[in-house]
Amino acid sequence: MEEKKISSAVIRRLPRYYRYLGELMETGVQRISSKELSARMKVTASQIRQDLNNFGGFGQQGYGYNVQYLYEEIGKILGIDREHNMLIIGAGNLGKAIINYSDFEKRGFIIKGIFDNNPKLKETKIRDIEVRMMDELTDFIRENAIEIVALTIPKEAAKQIARVVADAGVKAIWNFAHTDLNLPDDVIVENVHLSESLMRLSYTIANRN
Repeated sequence: MEEKKISSAVIRRLPRYYRYLGELMETGVQRISSKELSARMKVTASQIRQDLNNFGGFGQQGYGYNVQYLYEEIGKILGIDREHNMLIIGAGNLGKAIINYSDFEKRGFIIKGIFDNNPKLKETKIRDIEVRMMDELTDFIRENAIEIVALTIPKEAAKQIARVVADAGVKAIWNFAHTDLNLPDDVIVENVHLSESLMRLSYTIANRN
C-alpha cells in the first residue's frame, strides 16, 4: 500500500501540539477534548481532528485525548523519542545562542561539537563544549555519528561547508545562512531565514487593517 503523504502544513503544526500538550501536563491536565485544545491553540477543533487523524486519531469520541499519551505519540512522530547527535558550525553570537539554549537537549538534540575557522577560538569552550577547527570536521562527523549540522556562518562559506558535511555523511542541515543550498536529494535542509520571518511580520503589521 502506498504510504500516505502528510502535508507540510500539518507537519508545521505538530511541534505546536507537542508544546501545548507539554504545558498541559505541567499543569496536571490529564485529558482534553479537541474543542478545549482548539480554544488554547487558536486552531479549529475540526483542524485538530483532521491533523491527528493523519496518524491514527488517538482520541475517542466524547472522551477526548489522553494528554500524556498524545504527547508521547507526537514525540515519536517527530522523532524526538530518541537522541540526535548534532554540531554547530560557527561560534559567533548566533551559534553561541543555540548552544546555550538548553531546551534542545531536553528534546534529544545533543550538541557534540562546535567548529569555527577563527584560530583565536581554538580550544576555548562554550558550555563546556570545545571549539574545534575546520580541519577536524570530516573526521569528527564520522567518529561521532553526527546526524544534524547547524550552519551559523556567512553565506559565502555556507555552500562549500554544506557540501563538505554532506560528503561526510550528514543527512540533515539546519541552515541559518541567508542562501539556498544545492545538495543531493537525500540531504534534508531546513532553512531559517530570520530576515524573511521579520519581513512577514512587517507585512502583517502593514496590512492589519
